Amino acid sequence: MTREEFKMVAENAAKRASQLVSKALARPATRQIARVLAVYFAIPVCGLLVAFGVATDTQLENVPRQEITQALALPVAGDDADNDYTFRASERVRSGDTVAALLQRLNVNDDEANKFLRTEPSAKTIFQLRPGRFVRAVVDEDGELRSLAYLHSADKMLEVRRGQDGFVAEEKPLVPTIERVAKSGVIRSSLFGATDTAGVPDLIADQLAKIFSTDIDFHIDLRRGDKFTVNYEMLYHEGQYLRPGRVLSAEFTNNGKRFEAFLFADPEGGDGYYAADGSNRSKGFLRSPLAFSRVSSGFGGRMHPIFRNWRAHTGVDFAAPRGTPTWATSDGIVEYAGVKGGYGNVVEIRHAGSVSTLYAHLSSFAAGIHKGARVSQGQTIAYVGATGYATGPHLHYEFKYAGKHQDPLRVVLPKAEPLAPKHLASFKTTATEQASQLALYRGMSFSSFE
Repeated sequence: MTREEFKMVAENAAKRASQLVSKALARPATRQIARVLAVYFAIPVCGLLVAFGVATDTQLENVPRQEITQALALPVAGDDADNDYTFRASERVRSGDTVAALLQRLNVNDDEANKFLRTEPSAKTIFQLRPGRFVRAVVDEDGELRSLAYLHSADKMLEVRRGQDGFVAEEKPLVPTIERVAKSGVIRSSLFGATDTAGVPDLIADQLAKIFSTDIDFHIDLRRGDKFTVNYEMLYHEGQYLRPGRVLSAEFTNNGKRFEAFLFADPEGGDGYYAADGSNRSKGFLRSPLAFSRVSSGFGGRMHPIFRNWRAHTGVDFAAPRGTPTWATSDGIVEYAGVKGGYGNVVEIRHAGSVSTLYAHLSSFAAGIHKGARVSQGQTIAYVGATGYATGPHLHYEFKYAGKHQDPLRVVLPKAEPLAPKHLASFKTTATEQASQLALYRGMSFSSFE
């Protein structure tokens, strides 16, 4: 037999021995025998293979052989019951979900955990299930709950953990991850239609309307072909979307004229939107108390739609769907919040400089709105309705200076204070960088929004 033939036979024998040992180790009853077989087959075969590395065909018969049998310390298969396995699962809350159904989908089979969630006051937010929110759970192999996390709001998370003394529940603030998003669009019908089709969140669209409403009346000034570019934040937590953040920079081209706005936070903690020269994008008052609507009745004399006689109309009516958020047009203090005759539900606000505003026919008031409450510009104070003498849902808005009614759409609105000179150099550095980004986005092809 040649060296090559003998080597092939030895290799085949080794492979066969390995297969036999593997099968034997798979059976508990033959494991000990298999260990002996492993030693018996392995030692001589390895010896022969090593010998072929130095011996010739004529020397093979004279090679002295010695067999050594020794018990090897093979690993012993452990008992699976001694291992500590945990499994992670994540489920999205569905419409009509219950906590029991949610836990079942998460493979939680734990009576103690169910009792804790039902009876512990600190865990009550688990029952505030909102479709689309995520719940994460860690369970062991028996279905016992180790931990549970529920992002029940955009800012807080309920965390339930199993400790040595039982379960504990804790509300934790979220520390979001911020991603920047840039979008551009062309107006074909309305700002809301363009931003919606472009995938810009409603909260960002509302911010755009507030930022530029001091120069653009979005009810009457929009033109087909107007363009916008916006750079804004999107907030996430461990990869899960939470909510939109702030507009960082934006530009709006209206009727051929471009307006820019850059967010700047000063060292004292204040922030605001400014034009490139440091002038404040804000004014003392917003031109409109609604983001998107149309003027259904202007200031001055008109035929009353209910009483059918000619009367002075001391404000402006904005037609809008019931429930549309209504903003305070400037900082101030609530003078009245309640029912007032034909006005229905009313909010009156006193502002600085002998100015007051009135918002009427409201369906309801926002939380915290009562006499004496302080409000800030752009804060939601109420919601559009049709209370009092109204033929349909709309907002009646009045603007008074020194007790005299003024046309809210025509009165000259004072500008807010410009950026302090000591912050101007820092702001211009930031604004230059943001302007370059806007120019880059502006150069991209715009989508067509109908």
